[in-house]
Amino acid sequence: MKLLYPDGEFTKEQIEEILVFALEMRRRVKEQLKKLGGMEFYDVNFSYIDLDTFEEKFVSVPEQGGGKLIPDGICNQGQVYTVSQGKSGMIGVFRLESQMLPGNGKFERTGLGSDRDCKESTNTAFNFLKANGNRISGSISTTMRDYIINYQDLQGIGMTGKLALPTLIALCSIALGRPTVSTLAVMGEISISGTILKVDELANSLQVCLDSGAKKVLLPITSAADLGTVPPELVGSFNLIFYSSAEDAVFKALGVE
Repeated sequence: MKLLYPDGEFTKEQIEEILVFALEMRRRVKEQLKKLGGMEFYDVNFSYIDLDTFEEKFVSVPEQGGGKLIPDGICNQGQVYTVSQGKSGMIGVFRLESQMLPGNGKFERTGLGSDRDCKESTNTAFNFLKANGNRISGSISTTMRDYIINYQDLQGIGMTGKLALPTLIALCSIALGRPTVSTLAVMGEISISGTILKVDELANSLQVCLDSGAKKVLLPITSAADLGTVPPELVGSFNLIFYSSAEDAVFKALGVE
């Protein structure tokens, strides 16, 4: 203020401009702390009150809340959003986009590079589908169709190795011609035998879901016991959809009763 208005004369509008700028800079620091430090930095709001009108005004920044990475509305068939821990240790959003072609049962993946863990995880999904596809639908063929899935790390945190369940859902979605339910984030993982694995860092993962625009979260029933570690207002932000098996996860993700 002394530098801009050394004479000590300024208007209310000029003070507000400086205040908003200062809060915006602080907000940027806080957004980085959220990504680095977890839940302790989430419950903070930046606002000011106009003492003439008693109106509270909040200051936001473009990068706040991940910018709706998970869009509103129904996605394309074979498109799946998943939230999990990337190679950097940070939690982020990953998108799968699928195609199906006439063929003889090939499974191709793009976007994974040479990452062995990621490829093994996707192979787990395809092998599970080959062994158990009839339990999901008799119209799914793993011998007369070729499948291609592109994996995208939407926040540049390093690709996640927990891709078996979202890959399975993406394969079933494109094979059956059914999109996933709207604004859905898939969480959790499966083993080659179909055993479901609970979500690590559930509270932080749900916060990323919220920031990214998810309104429904597909969650393994094994993670239900960890909901006590999540702030109630965060739990109340979603329609939580629990699944108890890999097949159950596919049915609920695709909205099959």
